[in-house]
Amino acid sequence: MSPDYMNAQMNVLWGEAPAHILPDTTYYEEGNEKGPELLAIWRQMMEKLLPKFDFSEEEIKDILDKVIASDAELAKYILSNEERSEYNKLYHPYEWDDFKALVPELPLDTFFTEVIGQTPDKIIVPEERFWKEFAPTFYSAANWETIHARLKLGAAVDWTLFLTEEIRVLAGEYGRTIAGIPEPRPKEKAALSLAEVPYSQALGLWYAGEKFSPEAKADVEHKVATMIEVYKDRLEKADWLAPETREKAIVKLNVITPHIGYPEKLPETYAKKIIDESKTLVENAQALYEISIAHTWSKWNQPVDRSEWHMPANMVNAYYDPQQNQIVFPAAILQAPFYDLHQSSSANYGGIGAVIAHEISHAFDTNGASFDEHGSLKDWWKPEDYEAFTARTQKVIDQFEGQDSYGAKINGKLTVSENVADLGGIAAALEAAKKEEDFSAEEFFTNFARIWRMKARTEYMQLLASVDVHAPGKLRTNVQLPNFDEFFETFDVKEGDGMWRAPEDRVIIW
Repeated sequence: MSPDYMNAQMNVLWGEAPAHILPDTTYYEEGNEKGPELLAIWRQMMEKLLPKFDFSEEEIKDILDKVIASDAELAKYILSNEERSEYNKLYHPYEWDDFKALVPELPLDTFFTEVIGQTPDKIIVPEERFWKEFAPTFYSAANWETIHARLKLGAAVDWTLFLTEEIRVLAGEYGRTIAGIPEPRPKEKAALSLAEVPYSQALGLWYAGEKFSPEAKADVEHKVATMIEVYKDRLEKADWLAPETREKAIVKLNVITPHIGYPEKLPETYAKKIIDESKTLVENAQALYEISIAHTWSKWNQPVDRSEWHMPANMVNAYYDPQQNQIVFPAAILQAPFYDLHQSSSANYGGIGAVIAHEISHAFDTNGASFDEHGSLKDWWKPEDYEAFTARTQKVIDQFEGQDSYGAKINGKLTVSENVADLGGIAAALEAAKKEEDFSAEEFFTNFARIWRMKARTEYMQLLASVDVHAPGKLRTNVQLPNFDEFFETFDVKEGDGMWRAPEDRVIIW
């Protein structure tokens, strides 16, 4: 249940495709050496795990053979991570009768009548290729044995976190291999994560009360207002855009809603999430799942709750929601080194200032540019302006395409949306920092580099290169900063130096 792209004020039904085993469809392509290796590890894990659920050796072989064979077929039709990163290409609405005709053997009317008491009027499918070309075969009586195998496997795997310690550790082998983690998470940490998931927003509110002062909240709110004004000024001066396009961009900017620190209230479901100590862990988990599922269905054809946050306040992250035209900054990212009341203004602008402007930039990146001020999918650009915008974003794609990250190559198209947002974020934050009396370009650039430090294993970094829409932290710094003249002046970078970039190759969009 998500907002309708053409009417972002209303939640509607979306129909996804089944998930596949490997991290991305590119792992299934001929010549990808990592795919068969990971699939073998996944199978070995399942061969050790499924006996714990009393499946016989023969049953296990049959289940895994069928699931792996169907997974290979499925990968030919579902979207890659790169394809899914282009939001404006995911909107394919169907009237209910037309959608049912795609899968005539699937008893959809019966299912929905039992679940919600009626049948839907329409559905939106991002995975149109799957539904049109493979779903009729996949969801058919002739394919029942394969469907049954997938259901049995899912019924086992869905509960591995709630049973024995041995099962929990076994079920994590494949994930640990992908991420390069040499040993399982300790039992205590696993238990904490298990408890945190259904109560994340409550934990976030507690965290914000402990770690985010009213003074900090007021200061960050002021910085957000400053960044919006700076961005407005930059849009007004974007002479490569026609006045009509600039005006529409400013209209969108003016109604961006910022949320700082923590939500004003907990989701209504939290009052129902009461643990019954007379029941088992599995029984309590089942009850919590039922509350969550019922809440999701309750949103169907109902107005979007714009006060609901998509991440808790204790998460070091931030986001822009194109359907709600909102920017959200949890309390945990409003801490050092991103932000501290005692840091210099330049360090704060290089940290949280760049993040704030990054999220604002998402309103005008390769995805946000397709949505209007109300969050609805709408072409508000003059054709020649969008062509100029595309030419500029192509330069960003080219800067990142093929960059090395621990032996993996960065996909410039997969990461372009975030890279365009980084570029706009740095430009706007740098301009804001210059307005302060204590401006220091060195502190600005240094803290921008500092916030993207990270510690990870080679396998994890290689995984991110194939699935993450963000470039690795090192490249977010070292590829982006050479677009700014001030960087070369501050650090005396000259032609022949490793981070030199010729002036004609530097890119500024917003």
